[in-house]
Amino acid sequence: MSEKPDEPDSPEQRRKAERAAARARMEHQHTWVDLQIRQAMERGDFDDLPGAGKPIEGLGPQHDPDWWLKKLVERERITVLPPSVSLRKEDAAMEETLDRLHSEREVRAHVEDFNARVIHARYSLSPGPPLVTMPRDVDATVAAWRERRDARRTPPADPAPPRRRRWWRRRG
Repeated sequence: MSEKPDEPDSPEQRRKAERAAARARMEHQHTWVDLQIRQAMERGDFDDLPGAGKPIEGLGPQHDPDWWLKKLVERERITVLPPSVSLRKEDAAMEETLDRLHSEREVRAHVEDFNARVIHARYSLSPGPPLVTMPRDVDATVAAWRERRDARRTPPADPAPPRRRRWWRRRG
């Protein structure tokens, strides 16, 4: 019976050996990271960083665990509205949005997508106020867009220039 001293006998000894090896790898990784940081500091990579020597913003008397999420929403200007409110806002600005599109196919696709989202919101249980926005008639919306587009394309008729008064008629 020759047992190798390197190989553990039981599963418990095997787990202990694996944990010891993992601990050693992590310790080695910590020393490697510390070495990289120390070398960067010696090179001066951390000199003159923005905000150096200034207090960290948002640190107050109590800790808010969602501070990073609030900063992200503020920085990216993300608005999270219930579907009923966001669809209502989109419906109110629909003409302006459609007027920025260039082809009838784009307008039709945008209105069909809007209608699909309205129908999906109607049949799903979502938080917030009830959905009062109705799907739009695609053909009528496209026709209204076409009329607005044509009105923008035709230049307004120039009014007749004002008649010049003769110099002898300018008095009184």
